[in-house]
Amino acid sequence: MRPTVSCVFVCHDGAGRVLLARRGAGARDEPGTWDCGAGALEFGETFEAAVAREVEEEYGVRPLRIEPIGVRNVLRGDPVDSHWVAVVFAVRVEPGRVRIGEPHKFDALAWCAPDALPEPLHSQCGESLALFASCE
Repeated sequence: MRPTVSCVFVCHDGAGRVLLARRGAGARDEPGTWDCGAGALEFGETFEAAVAREVEEEYGVRPLRIEPIGVRNVLRGDPVDSHWVAVVFAVRVEPGRVRIGEPHKFDALAWCAPDALPEPLHSQCGESLALFASCE
């Protein structure tokens, strides 16, 4: 097996709130948890194009601004059964245009202050939010 590349994005409104989605019953893992967005980088695609595509698919909105904020090497399981490289971005969006674009994967959206996050969070969400907070 080889690691895959994922583009993780923390969508925000430019005024301090972040957008989180609750993973529904059809989510790949950890249903019922709140998470920022992510998607696989496709062959031949730039990071920014992948983020724009995934934000539009998941939230039905075009990004206003995309900024890289960090990279994570994600190893899950003991022994490791899941490995990917997460390139993390802060993405400003227009809050009034956001909607659930993939209802088979997500069942709720929430705009949150960083000190008032819903629970439970997805196991990988906290580290992405920490990268976002360090760039504010």
